[in-house]
Amino acid sequence: MELKPLIRVEGLSFGYTQKIVLNDVNLTIAEGEIVTLLGPNGCGKSTLLKIMLGLLRPARGRVFFSDRDILHVSPKFLAKEIAYVPQIHKSSFPYAVMDIALMGRIPHKTFFFRYSKADMSIAHDALERLSISHLANRAYTEISGGERQLTLIARALAQGAKTFIMDEPASGLDYGNQLRLLDQIIKLSREGYTFIKSTHSPEHALWIADRAVMIKNGAIVSDGKCDDIINDESLFRLYNARVNVLRLNGSLRVCVPETICGCQEFAKSLWMSQDIMEPPGDMMQSKREAVPVKEDHKNAEI
Repeated sequence: MELKPLIRVEGLSFGYTQKIVLNDVNLTIAEGEIVTLLGPNGCGKSTLLKIMLGLLRPARGRVFFSDRDILHVSPKFLAKEIAYVPQIHKSSFPYAVMDIALMGRIPHKTFFFRYSKADMSIAHDALERLSISHLANRAYTEISGGERQLTLIARALAQGAKTFIMDEPASGLDYGNQLRLLDQIIKLSREGYTFIKSTHSPEHALWIADRAVMIKNGAIVSDGKCDDIINDESLFRLYNARVNVLRLNGSLRVCVPETICGCQEFAKSLWMSQDIMEPPGDMMQSKREAVPVKEDHKNAEI
């Protein structure tokens, strides 16, 4: 089934004085997709996200949301349709977690307003969905980084938007909180939410994203299914880093850097132990020479 286009970026260019940040970017994002932007620092990922949010005006090109040019709709309309989850930050004011979640209701209010019982219920439900309702009365400044990021997602849920734009949402989170964040993105995607997020972790894209968009020097250099385009060669071209992208247990992929002492030996030991489905680099021949082919491996996916 063909997915319905939700966001279209056409011929987009943007720059500052004597610096081109984005050059002729074309991109279509379908409803319900998880799309991950990959690229080195300064390649234009954050700028592209800000233009999609209507926070920056492009020098050339247009962005359409549900076939409507975002430059011709009100900020209030966009705020109801698109939620922004920034990199984790620490507020200087000790708002309660519930107050942060309630801020998501502001696009639905008039200039002078009070939160209604319905607003309170929506904010509470958002906290409940993310299993952080027990933090409702805690100060945002006193909770952990992972809890703060989940609070920002709760605010986005309370906003009522079905499209989330996330700028490096896992930045600054410990490993456990990164995994919990990815788990929530997967769960919400299954409910029909759309995610456009940037990351510096190709593995995060491989684990949860439907598509990866690789950006370098302000241009899209590759766009497609993660399994098709995230590989040793593309990551070297993107980051100038030697990495082996290995497939574990038939589906899960991990990235093992070659430049760190011992990683090549680790990758080879995985392959020799038959725990991975694809060999890194030229290890296929050594594998065949060292280990006889077993009957149950003849039809394995390589």
